[in-house]
Amino acid sequence: MKRILMVATGGTIASVNSEAGLAPALSSEELLQSVPEIAGLCEVTRLQPFNIDSTNMRPEHWLQIEKLIEENYDLYDGFVITHGTDTMAYTAAALSYLIQNSPKPIALTGSQKPVALRDTDARRNLFDAFCYCVDDQAHGVRVVFDGNVILGTRAKKTRTRSYNAFSSVDFPEIAVVRDGRVIYYIEDEKPKQPEFFHALDDGVFVLKMIPGLRAEILGYAAEHYRAVILETFGTGGMPSYEHDEFFSRISELLRRGVTVAVTTQVEREGVALGKYEVGRRLLKCGDILEARGMTLEATVSKLMWALGRSRDQKEIGSLFRTVIEHDILG
Repeated sequence: MKRILMVATGGTIASVNSEAGLAPALSSEELLQSVPEIAGLCEVTRLQPFNIDSTNMRPEHWLQIEKLIEENYDLYDGFVITHGTDTMAYTAAALSYLIQNSPKPIALTGSQKPVALRDTDARRNLFDAFCYCVDDQAHGVRVVFDGNVILGTRAKKTRTRSYNAFSSVDFPEIAVVRDGRVIYYIEDEKPKQPEFFHALDDGVFVLKMIPGLRAEILGYAAEHYRAVILETFGTGGMPSYEHDEFFSRISELLRRGVTVAVTTQVEREGVALGKYEVGRRLLKCGDILEARGMTLEATVSKLMWALGRSRDQKEIGSLFRTVIEHDILG
């Protein structure tokens, strides 16, 4: 039987009701006991580095998970990470950059309802994650949820209550799990040697554009952050209000050595700065990083990874523009 390491981190799947509301409380052992069928699939070892609501997940937790997997990589055939749904897409994207070219599967899963409830998606999701990890073709960082297997760089939570909480944005699910069997839609060649990275820089600020937003907020960003992500309108529209203050502020950010990336608040199909005048003007500000079809979660975590590797603006741009796990399309 294959040996799988389960890393439990909390989330709804491990939550119980209290007077203050749902909160993580169940141990990794209790989670496993709720799905006895897993014992027939593989040998499981459990680790529980923390037990938190995923809204409290931070880059330091991502590094802690990466370290646990690296330290145990040669001892196990795969890894299941139980996680809250609210920030699971961020964690999946971050681990996709911290652990690249993994020939072994690293599957993140969780649930919309606690495992202790009778009517819950938790038991199926947990079982499916282990089914994926024992499959001979499985590899890389994936989200396994509601029967779907999604690339860590393409996953996004798109529903707050429904069991099909996660979507694969602008890229097909790579597989489905049906009755314990993994059925592949896309079969990438399995890598031979993983590469681990150990640094993230959380000095990343995301500014969501709204009509009438004042540009002076970018002055604060320049003082406190190494990178700014502009979540623009449509295909990359930045407003040209009186005095063109947004464009002058963005040019000033770049002159001060702050990395500027542009994405869109529209969920699908990405940015294309060359399409409209308001986008082309952004490109004239300087070396703007265009996220194209990347999810916001991937854009944020990839910038943290790139900033953690270099302080040189050109190298940061080169790292950001390098395609990793189908994160940039087209």
